[in-house]
Amino acid sequence: MVWLEEPLGQLSNRPGNWMFNAPGSLGRIEARLCGAAFTPHRHDTYAVGITLEGVQSFDYCGSARHSLPGQVVVLHPDELHDGRSGDGAPFRYRTAYVAPAEMQQVLSGRALPFIAGGISDDPALRRAVCALLEDLAHPLDTLELEQALHDLTVALMAVAGLKSPARITNHAAVIRARDYIHANLDRSFQLEDLERATGHDRWQLSRDFRALLGASPYRFLIFRRLDRARRMMTGGHGLADVAHACGFSDQSHFTRHFRKTFGMTPKAWVAAHDRSR
Repeated sequence: MVWLEEPLGQLSNRPGNWMFNAPGSLGRIEARLCGAAFTPHRHDTYAVGITLEGVQSFDYCGSARHSLPGQVVVLHPDELHDGRSGDGAPFRYRTAYVAPAEMQQVLSGRALPFIAGGISDDPALRRAVCALLEDLAHPLDTLELEQALHDLTVALMAVAGLKSPARITNHAAVIRARDYIHANLDRSFQLEDLERATGHDRWQLSRDFRALLGASPYRFLIFRRLDRARRMMTGGHGLADVAHACGFSDQSHFTRHFRKTFGMTPKAWVAAHDRSR
């Protein structure tokens, strides 16, 4: 795969695989891919997007899914999925990666909405997704992004049938646990440590944490370590040094988690980004 940072207009007719990363604080891409594009992996964000061309197929929640042009794809955080062409021809799509914490500004401690099947034809949801993805050439300004995320969250709640979702029992404890994890990325700890740091029962905390932030405390820790690893890899650090600095037991352990999360090995990720420069 070739990762490119060219203006989107120059890519529209380019053959082969390509991926355009939009500027701005919110992760947004447009991609054109062929064949088996991604091995099974997970995100700690929602992946919300729209299929533009071809058949975008993926295994999700135990079944094969097939999104046609105009359909919205919503992948819940921490759900295993892959990506491939559904008919042998190239497929093209746009996707935004929205952190659960961004949606909690609207949910205010409510559980995250889940879209059964991962594909929707709901018009209001399509409008909300398109507002995030309409212009990839320029970053969304702050007010525009806040409004778009509000509308997306409200639309997801409606599609998921969440009229009056129950509030999480201890929102403040989840925030304290999140901050504790951020401060201790390079060391090992247990749920007991989180219980002491938050004053909240470890098992209820684990359930609340997943409901609010889309992943278990352990997987949230792995995602944050991998975020640090990618920054270090971009800075030219060797993979063994990255693995050690980011709290993984060895390079093999690091590679296994990286592939599960991003659908490619660290070496392949580095090579793809080297080619994009």
